[in-house]
Amino acid sequence: MSDDHTIETPEAEDGDQAYTLDRKAVAQILYAVDLADREKLIALMDPLHPADIADLLEQINAFDRMRLIKLYDKEFDGDILSELDESIREEVIGILAPDVLADAVRELDSDDVVDLLEDLDEPQQEAILDVLEDSDRVAVEQSLTFPEYSAGRLMQREVVMAPEHWNVGEAIDYIRNIENLPDQFYHVTLVDPKLHPVGNVTLGKLMSSRREVLLKSIVEDVFHVIPVDQYEGDVAYAFNQYHLISAPVVDENDRLIGMITIDDAMAVLDEEHEEDILRLAGVDGESSLSDRVRETTKRRFPWLLVNLITSILASLVIAQFDAAIAQIVALAVLMPIVASMGGNAGTQSLTVAVRALATKDLTGSNVWRVIRREVLVGLINGIAFAIIMGIVGVIWFGMPLLGLVIAAAMVINLVVAGLAGTVIPVILEKFGIDPALASGAFVTTVTDIVGFFAFLGLAVVVLL
Repeated sequence: MSDDHTIETPEAEDGDQAYTLDRKAVAQILYAVDLADREKLIALMDPLHPADIADLLEQINAFDRMRLIKLYDKEFDGDILSELDESIREEVIGILAPDVLADAVRELDSDDVVDLLEDLDEPQQEAILDVLEDSDRVAVEQSLTFPEYSAGRLMQREVVMAPEHWNVGEAIDYIRNIENLPDQFYHVTLVDPKLHPVGNVTLGKLMSSRREVLLKSIVEDVFHVIPVDQYEGDVAYAFNQYHLISAPVVDENDRLIGMITIDDAMAVLDEEHEEDILRLAGVDGESSLSDRVRETTKRRFPWLLVNLITSILASLVIAQFDAAIAQIVALAVLMPIVASMGGNAGTQSLTVAVRALATKDLTGSNVWRVIRREVLVGLINGIAFAIIMGIVGVIWFGMPLLGLVIAAAMVINLVVAGLAGTVIPVILEKFGIDPALASGAFVTTVTDIVGFFAFLGLAVVVLL
């Protein structure tokens, strides 16, 4: 193990294994827990980064997790709590001794404490609030009054600010004398007499400028102020779009009340991406590997039920052509190919559209161009695969007309798939429905029904 608070692994040269937990290290830690050897456990855990310890706690079973936490005891760090997945954080807090929990929470910045509290039951919230100093408790309670998923919940109350008329020397002297300086900050925010933020000065500019230089002469060119009630997803988008490192948060009177830093914004962006991926697969965006069987089953069941209903609708279309299928068995053999190709093509267009909507790249100004592109892509791919399947149909079943039917159905379904995969998420977003959550079922239904109807309908017309 290294001294830089990371885990070295034998597989570190393999990109897929870099920064993963070393199985030997995990085995040694669990062995120390089995022996109840606290000194050995501390020696093994001490070099690890809090994020790695959080990963370890998430990956081991509940019984080993409880034994490890109780044995680790007072060494438990507040940063470990903030790194833990929400699904087991409440469990870990319940295991920690009250004095250990108190020390751990006091180490955290206000934004981390808010993140810790918002998913806990009221008794546990009170237990944590009680261990905070009065000023910290007031700041955290005020943050909890803001809407969930807002900038007010995301911000930290600790802000380094200075009057706009100060010079560099005055700012440096002030910072040196602050007792409770934030552990991490990147800017000094300049404010006017009414506490309105007017600019940011980076620490690099501050430290490289002469003492007599006025702060307002070295402010950053890019300066964004975040309203306290702004949705956290929009905050993360602003950080990513404008390459922000930190941004001041203001109340309804435009007064400075907090600061959001890039680590918190990027955590939100990562969560948004993860939720979109899970929801595209019909899985609840809050699911995690630590969830219990009952919770996982409960979350997945509704979307499997929706899938069953849409499958029944597709089957009803097939039932309308049962006589044709009975006469030409080849239709039953080739039918799944048309539906499958359409479903995959629709999913490709859908994924691109949902991602573009999330990043605000797909807007009213370019939506028709994107739809046209996806339809043309579907048409070209449809023609290419139509030729392939037409040849397969002729060779496999010796029926040229059957080859023509499946070729035509392939073109129709891939064009519709490109259209549906783009239009459906756009429409759902217009109605305020999360396109990542609901689009998949609709697109699959459309491609299945159109694919079956086109193939079997053409077969009836051409072959019978």
